[in-house]
Amino acid sequence: MKTLKLEHKLASMVLSGEKTSTWRIYDDKDIKVNDEIELIDKVDPGNPDTWRVAAVARIDMVVEKRLGEITKTDFKGHEPFMSREEMLKSYQQYYGPQVDFQTPIKMIHFTLQKTVDPKSVSEESLPKLKEAKLYADGGSRGNPGPSASGFAIMNMDGQVVVKKGVYLGVTTNNQAEYHALRLGLKEAQSMGIRDVHVYMDSMLVVKQMQGIFRVKNRDLWPIHEAIKQSLPAFHHVSFTHVPRELNKIADSAVNEALDEAASAQ
Repeated sequence: MKTLKLEHKLASMVLSGEKTSTWRIYDDKDIKVNDEIELIDKVDPGNPDTWRVAAVARIDMVVEKRLGEITKTDFKGHEPFMSREEMLKSYQQYYGPQVDFQTPIKMIHFTLQKTVDPKSVSEESLPKLKEAKLYADGGSRGNPGPSASGFAIMNMDGQVVVKKGVYLGVTTNNQAEYHALRLGLKEAQSMGIRDVHVYMDSMLVVKQMQGIFRVKNRDLWPIHEAIKQSLPAFHHVSFTHVPRELNKIADSAVNEALDEAASAQ
């Protein structure tokens, strides 16, 4: 399988859903649309023993341009630069002073197929994680229908520590979303995490947990109440709404659990 190596910060952005493309000069891998590739996290760039497969991705689009022809729309899914000069300097530092605005650059867009649980975080180290990001998502195929919840707990650098999907049986989409939050917080509590930054693409759940929306659905009351009662176990919990495209890891955990349940029937 073809590979793409990423600096640790960029690999963390990929795992959190912030980065969905990488730009390469002098690419010799002949990467094409629909290729499956392994994304390598260069945890310590100077020590290849620390490098690991962070995820498997499918190539969606490959675009080639001159460096000087890059526009703002090309930055979607890619880390931005403050100016064209900063962009040029960055690539000169990486590839050499011969790079100029006429140099062709290959923009490789991809979608994560699966993430690989990092072995660099041992079970013994989990309780030491005192602050974390929790991405939670739920889905129902039918609403109501077969449902699952998924969540990902990350450290503050965006590295995935725990990713889980749980099949729920037949529920509604909103119930699955709430159960994802409940299960994620339960996992965070068991790990000894004290400060949790929750991110969900369900506006309803976020606003209800913030106290902005009332919980009118009777089926959601007990789950909402159970979550509220669990919050004093933490020092601080915040709730933030994010677009669906920034919640891909939790969403993938949902679909993996649903697919596994369907194949077992």
